[in-house]
Amino acid sequence: MRRQLVQGVIIGVALIAGLGGLVFLSQQGIFEPGGKQLLNRASRAQHKGDLSGAQKTLEELIATFPNSPWTDDALLQLGQIYRDQNQLLESQKVCRMLIEQFPESPLIALAEDQLGGVNMALLLSQTVTEWDSVHEVQPAETLGKIASDHGTTVEFMKKANGLDSDLIRPGQKLKIPKGHFNLIVDKSQNRLLLTAQDQFVKAYPVSTGKDNSTPVGTFKIINKISNPVWYKQGAVVPPESPENILGTRWLGFDKKGYGIHGTTEPETLGQQVTAGCVRMANSDVEEIFAIVPVGTEVTIVD
Repeated sequence: MRRQLVQGVIIGVALIAGLGGLVFLSQQGIFEPGGKQLLNRASRAQHKGDLSGAQKTLEELIATFPNSPWTDDALLQLGQIYRDQNQLLESQKVCRMLIEQFPESPLIALAEDQLGGVNMALLLSQTVTEWDSVHEVQPAETLGKIASDHGTTVEFMKKANGLDSDLIRPGQKLKIPKGHFNLIVDKSQNRLLLTAQDQFVKAYPVSTGKDNSTPVGTFKIINKISNPVWYKQGAVVPPESPENILGTRWLGFDKKGYGIHGTTEPETLGQQVTAGCVRMANSDVEEIFAIVPVGTEVTIVD
């Protein structure tokens, strides 16, 4: 009798422990119904074009199972749905959440790409974010003077404010960046980072110098040239020539002969193949060119 009582107690404790474990795992979204079921439901809704339904399901998953094995997938998927619906600030928030809360996730690279696209869309829109302030145009001010006074470019001001010309009027409110942009080139990853107030904005694939010839250190951009001429060992290669390897833009460093430029060989991006400069896709260097002014710091690390 005593033995049966002890066995009953042991079985009871085991059942309680087992049930507790099941409850915990269910709360983490590991068992159905749970995180996986909600993720599948959201994917089916998205596939059918029901973005609103997919959004609500993903928001439920993230709120109910914040630490489940599928929450990072949900955040990435939700970020894309927000972006597809032009809810850029919401997309930015969930992408950042994924990167900050799940730093070991295999989805980090995808999240950074998605965040970079959202950040750039916000930066070049009329939406005022944490990176921006608003300037009221004063009498006799020009767009060039405002851009110079605030360490930005006329091209950025026009893109960010939806301006078709340089014409502005007193009393007009313009979005301008609060702080300075910086560029960081990581030679080990052949990647260039654009930052604003030390926060990640966007990452770009680049090529750097063969035999580790791209110099390491902090440099400043001292000139910017659209459609640059390439002076090749005494020869002058015009911008329109297919032999002009500089592409569509040049941003020269305060170290003679070095800079960031476009390319006629986009297939080489991600490799160490240049004579020492940093090479970008033409569309990427044009985007950077519009944003960063002369004087921008470029830090290159191994």
